[in-house]
Amino acid sequence: MLYFLSLHSRQRYRTTMWLLSLTYGLVCFSLVWGRPLEPDQDISVPEEWTLVGRADPAEEVELTFALRQQNVDQMKVLLDRLSDPDSAVYGKFLDLTEVAELVQPGKLTQKVVASWLQSHGVHECRTVVTQDFLQCVMAVEVAESLLPGSRFHHYSREGQFLLRSVSQYSVHEDVSQHLDFVGGLHRFPPKTQEVGKSWSQRGRVAGKFHLGVTPAVIRARYNMSASDVGSATNNSQAVAQFLEQFYHPADLAEFMTMFGSGFEHLSAVDRVVGTQGGGKAGLEASLDIEYIMSTGANISTWVFTNPGRHESQEPFLQWMVLLSNMTSVPWVHTISYGDDEDSLSNAYMQRISNEFMKAGLRGISMLFASGDSGAGCRHLTKENSFRPSFPASSPYVTTVGGTSFKNPFKLTYEVTDYISGGGFSNVFDMPDYQASAVKSYLNSMKALPPKTYFNTTGRAYPDIAALSDNYWIVSNRVPIPWVSGTSASTPVVGGMLSLINDQRLLKGLPPLGFLNPRLYKLQGNGLFDVTEGCHMSCWDDKVSGQGFCAAPSWDPVTGWGTPNYPALLALLLD
Repeated sequence: MLYFLSLHSRQRYRTTMWLLSLTYGLVCFSLVWGRPLEPDQDISVPEEWTLVGRADPAEEVELTFALRQQNVDQMKVLLDRLSDPDSAVYGKFLDLTEVAELVQPGKLTQKVVASWLQSHGVHECRTVVTQDFLQCVMAVEVAESLLPGSRFHHYSREGQFLLRSVSQYSVHEDVSQHLDFVGGLHRFPPKTQEVGKSWSQRGRVAGKFHLGVTPAVIRARYNMSASDVGSATNNSQAVAQFLEQFYHPADLAEFMTMFGSGFEHLSAVDRVVGTQGGGKAGLEASLDIEYIMSTGANISTWVFTNPGRHESQEPFLQWMVLLSNMTSVPWVHTISYGDDEDSLSNAYMQRISNEFMKAGLRGISMLFASGDSGAGCRHLTKENSFRPSFPASSPYVTTVGGTSFKNPFKLTYEVTDYISGGGFSNVFDMPDYQASAVKSYLNSMKALPPKTYFNTTGRAYPDIAALSDNYWIVSNRVPIPWVSGTSASTPVVGGMLSLINDQRLLKGLPPLGFLNPRLYKLQGNGLFDVTEGCHMSCWDDKVSGQGFCAAPSWDPVTGWGTPNYPALLALLLD
């Protein structure tokens, strides 16, 4: 349940001359354009969205105000220490209250923002335990007065409706230093993919494939035995769903009946956080649930779901806010969601990355799919460049790439799946934990794309990989083959990490938490190295449709490789 904050209660604070002066100044300047918080945010309307019309001034809109956090640098240092197996405080994670004490905005920030909202008649707000988000409901005309430059319109896409402003907003300069961004104005949900971009192509050549990837194939390839199932009562895992992606409990039960023989498992999730939508199940949601629960078998599983139909809120942001308000959450979260870095503001990405740090401080492992567009391609005026994906490019998540069997008829070794996302961030610097591995790749790889195509000093991804090609799922009570994408590999890796957590918890050890510092110290031990294949990119005379290629040790297509479960378990069980 959300912790509610009445902004009227802020008036109980001792009134001081500086606060009265500030309030007076804010009121006087309420109609004056201030400072944009997200000047680099792409405010264009994606082609699949259609303008419906101007919003009614009296219509309600909900906005999320991301208050400036304290001690961000200290949070980075602490997360490094808690995640480093050689540190004396490794695994000594914080609870939510302790995280709140570290990052909650200062009293001045809270007072200034509260006063600013009150001066515009905004009183219906709620906050979270960490006090760094405020979600406020107000009339459109109030929102446009509060945020000069904003103009709200309705947009639709295949039955979805959103309220968005496609003009830049600003805030009073005295307030701008206390806010990171305001959510609910700009970001359109990315276009839903059918799990993998190569879906239709692979379906047409089905006769050339073996029967496809099932839980039994996953367990055979990654050396998982029938006894590799969960038993710890204090363990749990989760998937998060957005963009009107829902699973059906009946599909999960049927999938386990068809493919769950030979190992102990659960056939129902333990908790749904959010609102399950009606209508057809989504391929994405079905895939995520079925493979995290069959790989991380017999482990309590939660589903975080957001219908995505709210007229103003951003579902992904809503999920992040929710985590800042829950004292108890699963140890592993897998998310098959992403957007292009260049479509988002730096302020937004930096703050969301801070939220991943907050999760890491609590011992939560965040896994994101690397994407299904290879290196990505951005078409510029004179030349192309690669297009990194976020949140895959955040330094504080573990990003999962994709592989295929070398021989599609047999359980052979793995090669690069050409759709596997990977590359180098244009926003985040390369973290220390991966610098040596990435520089080794760049120095030893003879056939690299032109350096104008990517940022050699940026955070490189993915970190790890798993099979992402030719899965069987059950969706809307129908068995469906040939489902592909890193949306498949991510819950598989997540399920295995949940099993490792299970064994750690049974031994009285803490969960793995943020995995990357430890993963990179393993230098590929406990993993099957993937050394063949390249992923796709721009089709031009410079890169010939090819992005990066796999190589021994780490590479920006498959990371360190795919899990050899018993070997990885042995290395991480201390």
